[in-house]
Parts: sequence; C-alpha cells; structure tokens
Amino acid sequence: MSQLLSNGASSTLSNGTSKGTTLAELPKSNVFTTNLPSDQRFPAPADSYNAPRAELGPAMVKGALFTYVRPEEKDEPQLMGVSERAMRDIGLQVGEEETDDFKNLVAGNKIMWNPESREGIYPWAQCYGGWQFGSWAGQLGDGRAISLFESTNPESKTRYEVQLKGAGKTPYSRFADGKAVVRSSVREFVVSEALNALGIPSTRALSLTVTPKTQVMRERIEPGAIVCRFAQSWLRIGTYDILRARGDRNLIRRLSNYVAEHVFGGWDNLTSDALPASGNETEPKNDLNEQTEKPKLESPLHQNRYANLYQHIVRLNAKTVAYWQAYGFTNGVLNTDNTSLMGLSLDFGPFAFIDNFDPAYTPNHDDHMLRYSYRNQPSMIWWNLVRLGESLGELIGAGPRVDDKEFVEEGVSKTWAPELIARAQNLIQSTGKVYQDVFLAEYKRLMTLRLGLKTTQDKDFEELYSELLDTLEALELDFSHFFRRLGSVRLPGIVDEASRKDVAGRFFHAEGTSAVGVTEEAARERMASWLERWRVRVLEDWGEGEAADSERMEAMRKVNPKFVPRGWILDELIKKVQDEGDKETLARAMRMALNPFEEHWDHEFRAEEERWCGDVPRSERGIMCSCSS
Repeated sequence: MSQLLSNGASSTLSNGTSKGTTLAELPKSNVFTTNLPSDQRFPAPADSYNAPRAELGPAMVKGALFTYVRPEEKDEPQLMGVSERAMRDIGLQVGEEETDDFKNLVAGNKIMWNPESREGIYPWAQCYGGWQFGSWAGQLGDGRAISLFESTNPESKTRYEVQLKGAGKTPYSRFADGKAVVRSSVREFVVSEALNALGIPSTRALSLTVTPKTQVMRERIEPGAIVCRFAQSWLRIGTYDILRARGDRNLIRRLSNYVAEHVFGGWDNLTSDALPASGNETEPKNDLNEQTEKPKLESPLHQNRYANLYQHIVRLNAKTVAYWQAYGFTNGVLNTDNTSLMGLSLDFGPFAFIDNFDPAYTPNHDDHMLRYSYRNQPSMIWWNLVRLGESLGELIGAGPRVDDKEFVEEGVSKTWAPELIARAQNLIQSTGKVYQDVFLAEYKRLMTLRLGLKTTQDKDFEELYSELLDTLEALELDFSHFFRRLGSVRLPGIVDEASRKDVAGRFFHAEGTSAVGVTEEAARERMASWLERWRVRVLEDWGEGEAADSERMEAMRKVNPKFVPRGWILDELIKKVQDEGDKETLARAMRMALNPFEEHWDHEFRAEEERWCGDVPRSERGIMCSCSS
C-alpha cells in the first residue's frame, strides 16, 4: 500500500514537457475527509467497508459533509475512451490507460484502500442540498457520484478530487438507482473536455467506461456507463444550503475555513475589493414588529475574511458566466446544487451550444418557464449566489466581531441582530455590483477578442455586440459559425456596399435565409450594415495593410472554434458507442473537442469533420433533451 500513497515525482523529457507518472506513483491524499466531519453511522472507512452494501443506500445524513461509501463493482466493464489532455493534466503517463489497474479503477472495481492493513484512501460521497427551479429540494448529495481520492500533479502541484459518476447507490441517492446511462455519460465525457479546451472553467473528464451488463431504467431500459471525472473541488453552493436549512452554524464556519484554506490555498489568496455601504437596507424590526432606528454602519463596510471569501466566489462565477454567454453555452440546469464554489461548469445534464442565436433558448425540455434559458443564465447564477450570501450571512454580518468568543460560542444576541442583519444585507447587495462589473468586464474582453479587436470602446457594446446579437436573432443565424466565418473575412473584400452584401451570404444557412418575413435582400442589407461598423473598428485597432489584416485573422482563428460538440453530433456519437461499441469515432470527436480551433484534424476523415463543422441539419437545430440520465 505504500506505493498507493507515494509522493514520487514524475520524470520529464529533455524539452521540459511532462512524461507523467504511473497510477500507483501518482501522489494521493484525502484532505477533504481528513478535515470535514463524516456520517457518524460510518465514522471510519472500516465501518463502511464492513457494512453490507445495501446499508449504504438512501438515508438522511445530518451533522456531516460526506459518507464513506465504496463503488458498486461492475461486471465486464469496457473502457471506451480517455482524454489525452486530462491524462496529462492530472499527471498520468501516456499508456497508463492500457493497464489493468487504470481500467479497474475507472470502472469502480478498484479502490485505493487495503482492508487488511486499513491503509490508503477510502472513497466517499458528499452531502449537500439545493434550490431546484427556485424551490427548496432538501437533502440531495452525490446520489451516484463517488470520490476515490485526491491526486496531485507532480509537475503543476495542482490537486484534484477524482470521482466516478454512475458508481452506485449512496445515502444521497433518494429514490434513484445510483447509475448513469451511456447517453448522458458520452455527453459529459465530451463536453467537459471541450469546455476546458475553449478556456471555459469546467470540471474534467478522464475516461468513459461502458457497463453492458448493467441495465438502467429511465424512459426506457438503457445500458449503463461510468465517467471518471476530476475537479479541484466538487463543493457547491448546495453544500452551504443544507447547513443553513438545518441551522448548523458551527459547520458553516468550519466549511468556510476549509474552503478558504484548502480549496483556495489560504485567506491571502482571495480576491476582493472594498465595498461601500449601500444605504438602502431594509429597516430591521424587533420582536414586537415595531420599527427600530436603522443601524448606522461604517462606510466602507467592514469586510471580514468571510466577506472576502464570499466576494471571491462571486467573482469566479461571474467570469464563468461571461464565458458561457460569449461562447453560446447553455447549461440547462442551474440549480444551487449545480453551482460550483470555484466557478466551474458542473454536472452536465441537458446542456447545449446554441445553434441559431435565440436568447430565449433552453436545452432543457422540462424548463417550461425558461428559467435557465441563455439570456437568464447571468441572473440565475446571481440568484444562486444570493442564497450563498444568506448562508454566510451570520459570518459576514458579524463584521469585526466574527471571532469574538461570545459570537462563536453563543451566536447572535437580540440587541446585536439588527446591526448584523443590516451589514449582511449591505454586503450582499454591494457584492451584486461586483458581480455585475466582473461579468461585464469579462464578457466585453471575450467579445472584443472574438470580434478581432485589440481594444474595447464604450460604443462597442451597443454598436457591435448588441447589434450583432440582434441581427443574428432576427436573421436566425448560427452563433458559433458566425464568429469563425467572420475571422476569414478580409477587410479589402468589404470596402463597398455591394461587396459587403455579397460577403453577408457567408453567414447564411445552406438553404439561405430562414427567418420568417425577412427577404434575402433585407437580410444582406442588415448584415452589410453591421459589417461596415465592424470594418471601421478593426481599422481603428489594426490599421491598414495586408500584414495587419492577416495577423488579425490569425488572432481570431485562435479564439473562435471551428468545432463545438453540438447536440446532434453528440446524439450521433451516443448511437455509435451504444449500438456499435465504436471507440474510433468517439476518439476522433474527442480529438476535435480538445483542439477546437484547428482547421483540419485527420485527412482520412475529412468528410466527417466537415459535416460536423458544417451547417447544422435544419431538423436538428435547437434540439432539447431531458434531465433524465
């Protein structure tokens, strides 16, 4: 077992690139389970290991953030694919995926704990709650995901929590079976790596394993699968939600200390700005429901370390949402249990990249109110972050008295409560302005890059960004294709109205304009008008000349992907994997997802690549799917 806990360093090639290490030599840890409280029914790994597997099923778990639970073993699992990028980033060497140890681990048939010596690291499932579609859902948790261990890349020193999704029942499975189907697993395997390759913060996918002997009942009987995935942390806003709902103030503080010290690497690593008192807090009331004098708060507001932690989490999520909006990614289910404390794209269900630009589009066919539509994503993430602020309210509202013995041990006195509440409300409201500012700054930065500009001017938001999106919506044009094709437009080719109208056709679908009530001539005129504004702005930033224009086009190619894993492509992959056991097509799609900005990937399969990167079949545009997976 000493090999399993090795701190061995990976070797490197002479050019400085990492060779990686073996699974056995990959440094491992269990910082999460060492520092946070476990389910007291199974307080130690041995207690869980000796319990019948059936006793590790659904249960209410209180006063704990995880339960020790091992994966259910699978018969005849088949490794269908790995991400070479994920292998490199986690620190594993090329070829390790061919070993029995790796295959058994990612299938849930191997754990890094020895029952005889009781050494090693025992798997666990996290406890959390959540607000789902705006309603409190109670205890949720890792209902089919089980974390195996934390690993540290010997070169980057980045620590990841390695987890299996579809690993079996846990105390958090509720009425579900703890399994995952091929359909959802293929989708998560590909999109996790695709988002990372685009630069969008995301959890990662190491491998996809199918379990043909496992039959899973969803809308129909489907074969099972397991995704081995990893993230620097799987903690989410829902982790705080369940503690607040249960009034566990001590564990909220303990969790916050853990997040700051072990997830973000220390309190000094948190990014925050001083916040002014908003001055519009709701006047607190006493127990007799009488108006009391509004507490006088300091200005700027006193921000203790927990307020800084809150703002840091807000900033991370604001940046991620900006990426989603700039790249047309819709998550589909943005409940608080699907919102990462690290701002990672998380728990992929009915997600999609937008085809024809439609701000009201949601990929979730159960989202009848369009709560999680593309246009609502920024406001919904902020809604979730307000719930986090409420969970942290006592800590951030305490201000300079957060470490006073009386507060820590006894809580908030009635006489102090109005001041604490007012400060917490002010901090949450003021942090909302931070969220907005960070989101807009990041969104403008990304859109500036995608449009091939060097600078951002105040007028760009209305004249370029907003007008472009209005045009794409009105003409029913493809979002991703537009940016990639714009990068191939040379400025000398759009110097006059006639040439701009001609070039406008590049952005239309194969069948021409499909917008109802819009003639092709009107469509060309509108796009030509936008192209002229864009041409003027490009000249302001780059100047004239063929060399400058070529440099601008190359810069645009590096930020505008040719390939994104659209719903219809993923459906095709699912059929290939599920019905034919086709590893090769899956591998080619993953290669494209890992290198989305390339022009070509494999000469032998050029026709397939061009089909996947070409016009979306009309019947497949804007498809939706369910949360069932």
